[in-house]
Amino acid sequence: MVSSTHHMRFSIAVVFLLGTLAGCSDLVVNPVPHTDNSIDFERAWAITDSVYPYFQFKSIDWDSVHSVFQPLAEKTKGDGIFQILFDMLAGLKDGHVDLKTQTGLDVRTYTPPRTERDRFTVDILVVRKFFTEDLKQAGGDRMEYGILPGGIGYVRISTFENGSWIYEFDNVLSYLRDTKGLIIDVRDNGGGSTNMSDVVVSRFLSSAIPYFPVYRGGKPQPVLFLQPSGPFPYSKPIVVLINGVSFSTTECFAEMMKQIETVTVVGDTTGGGGGAPEYYPLPSGRQIRVSTKNICRYDGQPMEWNGVPPDVVVLQTRADVKNGYDLQLERAIGLLK
Repeated sequence: MVSSTHHMRFSIAVVFLLGTLAGCSDLVVNPVPHTDNSIDFERAWAITDSVYPYFQFKSIDWDSVHSVFQPLAEKTKGDGIFQILFDMLAGLKDGHVDLKTQTGLDVRTYTPPRTERDRFTVDILVVRKFFTEDLKQAGGDRMEYGILPGGIGYVRISTFENGSWIYEFDNVLSYLRDTKGLIIDVRDNGGGSTNMSDVVVSRFLSSAIPYFPVYRGGKPQPVLFLQPSGPFPYSKPIVVLINGVSFSTTECFAEMMKQIETVTVVGDTTGGGGGAPEYYPLPSGRQIRVSTKNICRYDGQPMEWNGVPPDVVVLQTRADVKNGYDLQLERAIGLLK
């Protein structure tokens, strides 16, 4: 029998490790139902081997990765396997790859450089200073909108996560219908579901457009089309604001909006995450999330790592925001004037 003192030291070590990885200091992990950590390792490696689309693109020898980490997985005990899995998956350098503990906490294995760089370069409090009236809210706290001096509309969409909230966008657009132009701010929007972003894109289409190229298992997927929708088309000039924290579905949104004649994308290149991730269970009850598709831009280049570049580059730093400036929003207003 292991002493209670040993259990205490082990639990503290696990909490410290996972808290460091996830930025959370109060995580408690349940014991795994089996003691053979190599089972979790082999399953995680095999799943990734079968579905991950970017080995060649990233010049990763996945068999060599197995040779490095398999002996470590055999030797490790208890929750030590979490560190082994984390290190193995972190080598993919993919912002869509996560580990999920048995308690349901997601631990991201990698943050793209542009995402890290652009954290804290947008402040909604600075944005609000551009308005003479308080911004209105819709969809809970997911959308803020209003009319800038000069009759320019503005809507900030903070997420594309699933939910009926997105259908409130029709009411938002109706409020902004008579503006001379529109700014759609998706900076710091980490993504969600393309079903949600499609609702927004469809409101600005005059005719159907094809989706961007998608590959799974190296094979091109059938080409689908997005149709116009909504009670009226908004045909005035539009500026979409993006930055390095715009990620995943938000990158797909920006790429599709770039195909519309009335749209100009302003800001800085998005984070670079085009993997369409899915969760897979491990024998212990943990889960891994792994990219399964290669989503490309219309020019054929993967969104992964490359991101979506703006039409007009406007760099913005933490210092700018700290000093009360939003250079990207200023440029958007200037273009629409």
